Amino acid sequence: MKRDKIIFYVATGLLTLLILFSVNMYFFKHDMVSEMFKGFGYPSYIIYPYAVAKLLGLFALWYPKFKTIKEWAYAGFFFAFILAFFAHYMIGDGGQMAALVALILLIVSYIFNKKSQK
Repeated sequence: MKRDKIIFYVATGLLTLLILFSVNMYFFKHDMVSEMFKGFGYPSYIIYPYAVAKLLGLFALWYPKFKTIKEWAYAGFFFAFILAFFAHYMIGDGGQMAALVALILLIVSYIFNKKSQK
């Protein structure tokens, strides 16, 4: 049981750092991210709402009383990372590896969150 919690905290902590890095870029390097989003074919006006949604999702992952909302946050991050992987892969900028690492960390976090709750 203790091992499961440690793995959950390590995976979720690393995932949190990765997401906070991207949110930092969304807020403080908006021009660069805006050009990247335009390259993907996405509108640039979704950058700030997307950053806020990522922060809310992180809060849901760490707050233990939001069990249903935590499930939705895991699902939202899952789809976001899958879409990010393919978006980066299709334009060939090499960013797909960060999305793949985030996806792996998310899956590990989810599995060990479930195991540690038993």
